[in-house]
Amino acid sequence: MQDVVLAMLAKEPAHGYELRNRMRGALGSLGETMNAGQIYVTLARLAKAGLVTSERADGLPDRPDRRVYALTPAGQQRVAGWLIEVSWPKPDLAEFHLKLVAAAAARLADPVALVDAQRREVLRRLRDAQRAALERSVDPVAGLLLEGVVLRLRADLDWLEACERMWTERGRAERKAGA
Repeated sequence: MQDVVLAMLAKEPAHGYELRNRMRGALGSLGETMNAGQIYVTLARLAKAGLVTSERADGLPDRPDRRVYALTPAGQQRVAGWLIEVSWPKPDLAEFHLKLVAAAAARLADPVALVDAQRREVLRRLRDAQRAALERSVDPVAGLLLEGVVLRLRADLDWLEACERMWTERGRAERKAGA
């Protein structure tokens, strides 16, 4: 959650309510269950860690003052590291989806390139699992687990393909609109 909040701040400083709306917009109906308090707890932790700063901004007559959060240089470095990370031990698809949305919105990275890097990692893990499953000495019970790993990784690849199609089409549409 911390990396997602940092990435959502990479485009521009924002207050907690605005961050929550950005994430809800990126997650669609999955974002409806997001706890608003979690954003503020996360922002407090990030501030304590020196990854964000905050300033009080005047509110409107009918709204209280708000704290506007911005990335520190350390926060910017952490976002950059998070974007290139390709670990996929137990994928959090919502987090990866938010990584793509944040990267595109703040023009931090090409979402298609992020998908491609992730695909290479999943393919590497799939090859390893398939090799292990082909071992003659594999116990049938362990073989069943390996089969499950292979099936899940194949499903992950299918989803990454869908991500690539959507972000590629979106990029084409944006280039066409800008031309």
